[in-house]
Amino acid sequence: MRFVHEYRKASGVNLLAQQIHRTVTKPWTIMEVCGGQTHSIISYGVDELLPPEVTLVHGPGCPVCVTPLEIIDKAIIVASRPDVIFTSFGDMMRVPGSMKDLLTVKAEGGDVRIVYSPLDALNIAIQNPKKKVVFFAIGFETTAPANALSLLYAKKEGITNYFLLCSHVRVPPAIRAIIQSPGNTIQAFLAAGHVCTVMGYEEYIPLAQQFRVPIVVTGFEPIDILSGVLRTVRLLEEGKYIVVNHYKRSVTREGNKEAKKILETVFEIVDWKWRGIGVIPESGYSLRPEYEKFDAEKIFNVENIVAQESEVCIAGSILQGAKKPVHCPAFGTQCTPDHPLGAPMVSSEGACAAYYRSKRSVL
Repeated sequence: MRFVHEYRKASGVNLLAQQIHRTVTKPWTIMEVCGGQTHSIISYGVDELLPPEVTLVHGPGCPVCVTPLEIIDKAIIVASRPDVIFTSFGDMMRVPGSMKDLLTVKAEGGDVRIVYSPLDALNIAIQNPKKKVVFFAIGFETTAPANALSLLYAKKEGITNYFLLCSHVRVPPAIRAIIQSPGNTIQAFLAAGHVCTVMGYEEYIPLAQQFRVPIVVTGFEPIDILSGVLRTVRLLEEGKYIVVNHYKRSVTREGNKEAKKILETVFEIVDWKWRGIGVIPESGYSLRPEYEKFDAEKIFNVENIVAQESEVCIAGSILQGAKKPVHCPAFGTQCTPDHPLGAPMVSSEGACAAYYRSKRSVL
């Protein structure tokens, strides 16, 4: 557990909290973009250690939560086919579509399997040449390179029964959309360390400069988050609008060059719809034309599926930081992890799930 316990030490946590209390002189609102950071904040009570002047709000950094409803419906249609083995990470199994989820498809007889990497799905395709094997490729820039790599291998080896159902999204355009949204109150951002490990942080620099918002790259443990908040508060107090890397044990300015090269080979940047938010320009990845033969949407003719979001669920407002889970009238009553109305209640990185598990019932 080295490199974990040292970032959870109570002495370090308390010291950082005291420094934040001494530093802040006016109210500031900071968004942590990543759902993993949100879960750490709520689970460890990091937000309760902060002075009242510092408000943390939760961003759209949960890849499961922002996967469009119609993509879930497409997955359900494809997974229900008798000629398909549908593979997915476990956190997508109970995300509600319009009528049901993937776990229900499995219970009804669909061949739906949990895998731990796209290479697991690729091996299933090799072992089952008479079946069409589909991998549900979702996530931010963190998971996209591995999914792209599986297609490079499939193409090289002539594997023709392996396909991706893609819903990959990009963080910087989402930050831009949040800043430009009507009524935005976010004054600074904590950027996700794992995304920046792949992509670096160069794309955030023009955002900080153009919109005059400091952006601090940080990790996921209590000391990571509190040190990131402290640096952010200092930048805000000093009126400095720059990007600071506070996760140097993993992140460099340029990121992982090989992973980025793989992304550019397989994917192209497109406008993309985020669940509960809408279309954000240049915020998604789509397979390039030379990889269309691996595109499950095209192969199974589900490109034109549309879906209507629940009128009760306020996931969109939560994902944009406009509201917190406890603002939702359905939270903990109509919407629970056993019977979720929206993805943030069932995802392992969802803000609603974090609040529910930590029994947060008050603002």
